[in-house]
Amino acid sequence: MTTSTPRTPAPWRNSFLSHIHAMSQPSFTLSTIHRSPSGTITPRARTCIYRGLWASLPKDDRNTAPRNPHVFESDLPVLTTDVRMEKAGEMGLTVESEGSGGGGPVEAVWWVEKLGTQWRMRGTAWVLGPDADGEGDGAKAARKALRARMWTCAEGEEGWSWVREVTGNFGNLSPGMRGTFRNPPPGQPREIPVEGEGLGLGQTVWHLEDPVARKNFRVVVIVPDEVDQVDLSDMTAPKRWLYVYRGASYKSTLPGGEVIGEWEKVEVWP
Repeated sequence: MTTSTPRTPAPWRNSFLSHIHAMSQPSFTLSTIHRSPSGTITPRARTCIYRGLWASLPKDDRNTAPRNPHVFESDLPVLTTDVRMEKAGEMGLTVESEGSGGGGPVEAVWWVEKLGTQWRMRGTAWVLGPDADGEGDGAKAARKALRARMWTCAEGEEGWSWVREVTGNFGNLSPGMRGTFRNPPPGQPREIPVEGEGLGLGQTVWHLEDPVARKNFRVVVIVPDEVDQVDLSDMTAPKRWLYVYRGASYKSTLPGGEVIGEWEKVEVWP
């Protein structure tokens, strides 16, 4: 797992997390690019639930899944999805990826009504499945992309598992939510007979290794390259900041820009 990693958290991280905690439900809009078989490109957007930051699995006493040692942290938002949904393919997942992969462009937007603030993240999305620790091209590409944006906060890298982190995210879902991964194929007309053992609506899943649900379950990790924060809490003096990921050894190029760690921050007109 050895690689160069950010030395410090992103300068927007603490504010973003405090705002997320102020939301009654941390929902956000995720936009992707859909390409039809004919080559037509159209935007797609849907409401998703924020599940935490990658490698910092939120604690849930009801979750019996073994936890990874707390040796990594990141600035990478997590959501979950069914691999059979179109957004998985729109995020770059292919049949050849064998369950993990991605790298497709995405944009995620949170509106924190209580604080009058909008957060917009642009970057790429990586999808992790049952093969996350494996040697398939998709799994290796996903691990490389995510590991480059994770930093070490304690010793013990050797005991950390990508699949264990995926299972932990599955365990943090309610049994009813886990059961949705046993639903009939999303988007398929109801008139078509459902093929596949164990599929049906309204199920609950208690076992964390349920073969049907886990086959369809995926963790999606967003790697942001731009973060746009707009503060409209005072409409007489709105504020806006743009954060751009620059990597190591970078000098500011934006007028008024300030390099903080591996990010450049600049205040812009709202």
